[in-house]
Amino acid sequence: MSLLLDETGAKADTFARVEEVADLSLTEGAVIVPLTVIDQAIADRRNTPLGLHVGGDTPLCALESYLGTVDLISVGFPSFSDGRGLSLAKRIRRAGFSGTLRASGPLIADQFREALDCGFDEIELPDAMAARQPVEQWMAAKDIVRDHYQTGYGEGESILQKRLAAQRERA
Repeated sequence: MSLLLDETGAKADTFARVEEVADLSLTEGAVIVPLTVIDQAIADRRNTPLGLHVGGDTPLCALESYLGTVDLISVGFPSFSDGRGLSLAKRIRRAGFSGTLRASGPLIADQFREALDCGFDEIELPDAMAARQPVEQWMAAKDIVRDHYQTGYGEGESILQKRLAAQRERA
């Protein structure tokens, strides 16, 4: 069991994970499937809503044909230090995906605001991370951590933009 949370706190997960085509017929309702199963899931039209799980290193071109078809895209993070999923989330949103975007993996609470600013709607944490940082810690971090390093994330200037402006003022 994992913990699923959004901007308001913990929430129930209505999606089941299905890894193999053969298991699609064994599962009723909403499913999240990998790229290797998505075409069959769409063809079967059995499971709705339909989610797609991809790694953070997946090229956007591999997802573009599914953006108007799936209800949820889950982006896997192998570790909290791997930011490729954050970049992919921005590209998915810029490509026009308006469904639910889920970050899945061992993120840390300090990354919550950045994940939301990149376009994620919710975060699915493995049990070990959820035990280490409970929901209350995530909610506090969401409102405390406001600075960001990359341009185009969140509100206001990035840390880099602030530093460059300070250098210009000193010069």
